[in-house]
Amino acid sequence: MNKFLLRWVINCLAIFAAVHLPGIHWVNDWISILVLGLILVFVNALVRPLAKFVGCLPIILTLGLFTLVINAFLFWLTGVIGNSFGMGYTVDGFWPAFLGGLVVSVVSLVMGIILRDPLKGKR
Repeated sequence: MNKFLLRWVINCLAIFAAVHLPGIHWVNDWISILVLGLILVFVNALVRPLAKFVGCLPIILTLGLFTLVINAFLFWLTGVIGNSFGMGYTVDGFWPAFLGGLVVSVVSLVMGIILRDPLKGKR
């Protein structure tokens, strides 16, 4: 399966899991989940490397725990961008964004292991 399409599906499933947390509001529209998954793919591809570069020192000093704060920021940023496109998706503050980023990370990790390409690494 195409890597981009796989990332999109995994992010859509992760966002669907995260919208059920308190402090994260969603309009119950499946199109918004698909668009938010697409936005999250692009935010992770474009903003995550920059955020990790800028936050390199705090990541080292906290032994990687600052990555959770970066994930919260990216989850919140996805909500802001989605809300500007009229997706009806809002994140109330830092702690809902932190929990949402944590859920997205865990679901992405598990689904990435389950749905990985079986031919990867074979010739």
